[in-house]
Amino acid sequence: MSLTLIFGLYVFFLAAFTGYQVISKVPHLLHTPLMAFTNAISGISLVGSLLAAGGHYGTLSTALGAVAVLAASINVIGGFLITDRMLRMFKKKGGTR
Repeated sequence: MSLTLIFGLYVFFLAAFTGYQVISKVPHLLHTPLMAFTNAISGISLVGSLLAAGGHYGTLSTALGAVAVLAASINVIGGFLITDRMLRMFKKKGGTR
């Protein structure tokens, strides 16, 4: 294995472990704002993947960009659906607000 691949795997596993530790320590009250923030980040990655897909950098870049657009779109739509469902849990029953 090359040194670059080993370093990349090290960074990936360190980021996954750190992300899990951070997310597991978030209080339940803060999950909705955190979801809204991650939806914003997913929107930024969607714009970047659109630029990669339509940038005419080559066939491989266009194909990978299209896959990234699909994945980011699913992430954004799913995030908004989950956030909406979480916000509906805080609404009072029978009231308009």
